[in-house]
Amino acid sequence: MNSLYKLAKTALFRFTPEQAHHIIMSNLDWITQLGVHKLVTRPVREDPINVMGIRFPNCDGLAAGMDKDGEHVTAFGALGFGSVEIGTVTPKGQPGNPKPRCFRLVEDDAILNRMGFNNVGAIQVAKNLQSARAFRNRGGILGVNIGKNKVTPNDLAIDDYMKCMDRLYMSGDYIAINISSPNTPNLRDLQAEEELNKLLAAIAAKRKELKAANKDHYVPIAVKLAPDLSDDGIKKALDVIVENGMDGVICTNTTISREAILGHPLEKEPGGLSGRPLMERSTEVTRLASEHLRGTLPIIASGGVMSASDAVEKMEAGASIVQLYTGFIFEGPELVADCVQAIAQWRANHQTSCPVSEPSSPSPAP
Repeated sequence: MNSLYKLAKTALFRFTPEQAHHIIMSNLDWITQLGVHKLVTRPVREDPINVMGIRFPNCDGLAAGMDKDGEHVTAFGALGFGSVEIGTVTPKGQPGNPKPRCFRLVEDDAILNRMGFNNVGAIQVAKNLQSARAFRNRGGILGVNIGKNKVTPNDLAIDDYMKCMDRLYMSGDYIAINISSPNTPNLRDLQAEEELNKLLAAIAAKRKELKAANKDHYVPIAVKLAPDLSDDGIKKALDVIVENGMDGVICTNTTISREAILGHPLEKEPGGLSGRPLMERSTEVTRLASEHLRGTLPIIASGGVMSASDAVEKMEAGASIVQLYTGFIFEGPELVADCVQAIAQWRANHQTSCPVSEPSSPSPAP
C-alpha cells in the first residue's frame, strides 16, 4: 500500500465510516483537478475490452454505492477506473436508514452497511451526471444503478424502475437493475422466478419504448444478484435474465451471511457485509453463472476484491469486468492500477475474449 495513503487512511479511520466518506467525497474533485491524487496513484494502462457491446478502456470498475448521487464520476475516472457505476438511484430522493448504519471490521477487511438507498432521487441525479461528460469523453464508461423507494411495496416496484428508466435512460452507458440489496425491505424477493420475470419483461418493454423515442439508441441492461441465493436460485434467475433479453449480470451484491465473522461484536448488526468475507461466495456465484450461461451473457464481478490476485481470480471464474468497493477503501487508489495491470497480464497470457451482447456504443455525454 502507498505509504502516503496508509497515513491518510490512519487519519480517516479515526472518523466514523460515513464521516470519512463525506471528507473524501467533499475533497475528491479538487484533489484530482489539481493532480494531488498522483501522490497516491500511478498511471493506468489501456486494456480495452468489449462488454455488453460497449468498449471499456480497462477491466476495472468502481462498484455502485460509493458515488450514490453521481457527483464525482470524473474524479473517480482520474483515479484509473475504466468504468464507474453510480447509485443506487430511486425515483424520489430518500434519506436512507437511521444512523449509525455503516461499520468497519478492520481486522476482517470488511464493511457492514445498511445505508438503505440514500440518494437525492432520479431527477437530481440526471442533472448531476452532466458533470461526468469529461470522463465519458475520454472513453470512460458510466453505469447507472437503479432501485425502488423504501416506501414502495413490491407489487408496485415495477413503477419505480420505469420512472428511473424514464429519467435516466440517456444519462449513462448502461443501466444496472438492483434487486439484491439487503437493506430495502423485501427487495430481494424480486429475485424469485415469477417476480423477476414480471419485472424484467416490463423493463425490456420500457427499453424498447425508450430506444424508439431516442433515435434508436440502445442502452444495455445488467441485473445485480445477491450471493445469498441458493445455487438453484441463481440458475433460475439467470435463465429469466437471458429470456428477457438483458445484456449482463453483476455477481454480486453484499451478503447477509455472518459465517465469516462469527463471534465478532458486530455479528448481529443487520445489513450487508462486503470485503474479504464476501470474496469466496461472490466468486463461487461468478463461476456458477459463467458455467451456466456458457458465454450467453458477460459477467461483472463485484465482491471481496482486496488485491490484484483477487481480481485475477474473478477473471478466472468467468468475469469480464471486475468492480472494487471495500478493497478501494482499505487499500487505496493504487489498487486500481494493480488490478488493471494484473488483469491485462492475465488476459494477454490467456488470450481471453468476453461474450458480447447486442452491439451498441456509448452515447455522447449529455
